[in-house]
Amino acid sequence: MILLLLFVIVPIAELYTIIKVGGAIGFFNTLGIIIAVAFIGSWLVKREGLRVWTKFNEAIAQGRVPTREIIDGVLILGAGALLLTPGFLTDVFGVLMLFPPTRMIFRSYLMRRAKRGTAFVVRGFGGGTTTTHFGGRDVVDTDATEPKGEL
Repeated sequence: MILLLLFVIVPIAELYTIIKVGGAIGFFNTLGIIIAVAFIGSWLVKREGLRVWTKFNEAIAQGRVPTREIIDGVLILGAGALLLTPGFLTDVFGVLMLFPPTRMIFRSYLMRRAKRGTAFVVRGFGGGTTTTHFGGRDVVDTDATEPKGEL
């Protein structure tokens, strides 16, 4: 269902929005806005990315796990992809994921979701599989074995 939304409904909504905006302000103005948002967005992504990278390094230097910084980095990467995608709706979500006050909302949602989710852990080579309980879901902890011979 999510893939249907991402690959069918969002592009249709983007095209509809671009056509409506183009009809209201003109084709070249619409194209100019789309290009300007891509350039400004890429600059903002670089700036925020460097800021998060600095915080990531500070967390490592202090000896703490940089969970928050990693999630922020992923959100900034997603924001960059959305801002470079032509369209106004994706730009809105890209900007919301880019700025720290609104990025905090996305980050807290992802952290809550991760606490409820299923984790799969693959460890080294050998044998054996264990299943444990984590956050109301089963967690599969497994070891892989290397196949012998030709494939």
